[in-house]
Amino acid sequence: MRHPLAGCCAFFCACSTLALAGPVAARDIEEVLVTATRTPQVAQDALSAFTVITREQIELLQPRSIEDLLQGTDGLNIANSGGAGKLTSFFVRGTDADQLLVLVDGVRIGSATAGTAALQNLPVEQVERIEFVRGPRSSLYGSEAVGGVLQIFTRSGGQGLRPELSVSGGTYGTQQVNAALGGGDAAHWFSVQGSWQQTDGFDACRGSSTAFAGCFTEEPDRDGEEYWSASARGGLTIGAGGRLEANYLRAESDVEYDGSFTNRSEIVQQVAGVTASQKFGTGFNLTARLARAWDQSDDFLDQNFQGDFNTRRDSAGAQLDYNLGQAQVLTLGLDYLNDRVDGSTPYTVDQRDDTGVYAQYTGSLGAWRLEGSYRHDDNEQFGGHDTGSVALGYAFSPALQLVAQYGTAFRAPTFNELYYPGFSNPALEPERSRSAEVAAKGAAGLASWRVSLFQTDIEDLIGFDSNFLPANVDEARIRGVEATLSLAMGAWRVDTGVTALDAENRGSGFDAGNELPRRAPLAAHADLQWRHDDFTAGLRLRAEDDRWDDAANTRKLAAFATLDVQAEYRVARDWRIQARIANLFDEQYETVSYYNQPGRAVYLTLRYAGGGR
Repeated sequence: MRHPLAGCCAFFCACSTLALAGPVAARDIEEVLVTATRTPQVAQDALSAFTVITREQIELLQPRSIEDLLQGTDGLNIANSGGAGKLTSFFVRGTDADQLLVLVDGVRIGSATAGTAALQNLPVEQVERIEFVRGPRSSLYGSEAVGGVLQIFTRSGGQGLRPELSVSGGTYGTQQVNAALGGGDAAHWFSVQGSWQQTDGFDACRGSSTAFAGCFTEEPDRDGEEYWSASARGGLTIGAGGRLEANYLRAESDVEYDGSFTNRSEIVQQVAGVTASQKFGTGFNLTARLARAWDQSDDFLDQNFQGDFNTRRDSAGAQLDYNLGQAQVLTLGLDYLNDRVDGSTPYTVDQRDDTGVYAQYTGSLGAWRLEGSYRHDDNEQFGGHDTGSVALGYAFSPALQLVAQYGTAFRAPTFNELYYPGFSNPALEPERSRSAEVAAKGAAGLASWRVSLFQTDIEDLIGFDSNFLPANVDEARIRGVEATLSLAMGAWRVDTGVTALDAENRGSGFDAGNELPRRAPLAAHADLQWRHDDFTAGLRLRAEDDRWDDAANTRKLAAFATLDVQAEYRVARDWRIQARIANLFDEQYETVSYYNQPGRAVYLTLRYAGGGR
């Protein structure tokens, strides 16, 4: 039987041949990337591996959630526990889910108890852009940025007044309404949005209460989700070179699932921030930010309240960028973070501070480019931690550049790992990592490609000791190869990628020598889009090899491949009709053992965007 990855790998190779054989149009080289260096840089100059997803791409792909949007992204494995809104983990290049730092408009989010950000409960319709940078970034951002950084930018205003509205529905009783209004001019801008979505879902878990498998219960019912969200973002210029901006996002979710202790959660996530910047002369730019992120979960068994978890992250920072000359920037920065925990579960320690100072140089000299950064974090619980990163690139031509980079990172243990009653260890130390990467990349016209070889070694990885309590007993060695290609030819656009991964536990615990769970050894994707006048059509193929579901390597998840198709027709200047069939061939698969994934689903959307968009 043909392996499910074979078709996708063959498609990637075919697209590579097409890229070399065919003429392409001129590339827009002015796309700007911010997350990789905390400073704006031309994306094509960036030495890091990254993925950018624009608003235009989001609307063409018609995803139902951020998790849905990120499926198949290069270097990313996603493990979902039973459908929309359910617990979802994101593994970047083989690192743990809590080793990915998530930002919303520059603000660090995520639960201080669980250690991860609930991306599955954030509204995709209010996303303007996503920047996903792979590789260690602790030398700029501090704890958690071991595998990479994913930054979400919410919708922002533009020239003139621009109203938007979309209504959609489909399989699993899905209904969705989104409305937005944005506008402004060169001196003032604003954007406000609101979303509502409901889905009846499907049976999240096929677990058995007698076999103690999966969710440890038998609840053969539909597990749906309902969410409401609102966001606002605006700003203005002040005097010569001054800028003030504020952002706010609130998302509420009511999520049903299967479980013997809880089976419904009411989740609230909020992010608020104020950012001010000022240019001084021609060489200096100073930026300051104050922000807060809330993460709250009230948990129920049917209608009976079982408990709540509330965490708050207050942050402040200042950054000075100095232009040393053409294409050379020196950055100095200061970050402050306070994590606080509240709720029905008592914690011995319920808050901690971290203060970080960092410095960075980015510059080009002829064909050479250098990026180097250093950071010192003073954590109230764990003392000082120093991290650094250096990257060197040499461009033989725009079509070929070689890159070598090395970086260190760390992750502070979560409050759950340290203090959760009966299942914690207050003596835990932070996890530490070393990563190296060599890559070749290039761009010609509207074609771009990159091949990366990387290795990450993680020490003091938190596993379980002989008493089944958290302990720094594990280590990991992760090796991988990542190849990506983007190509545009006339009405066609192709984005493909393949990632091969060897993620091994090399510690002294029970699971030493095993593969790290839920990381596919081989994964591939291909996105194809075709546009002609007012009609656009596309497909997304995703395939992943089999992998282990548990650290003991006793339960295996089977390989799978899915195909989505989308189409859009512009019926008038401001009106579009969209259709999507997800999982066209109704593939039955799991990314977490015993937890079901959606089968074939059909969605229809009517979208209005005024202002001549």
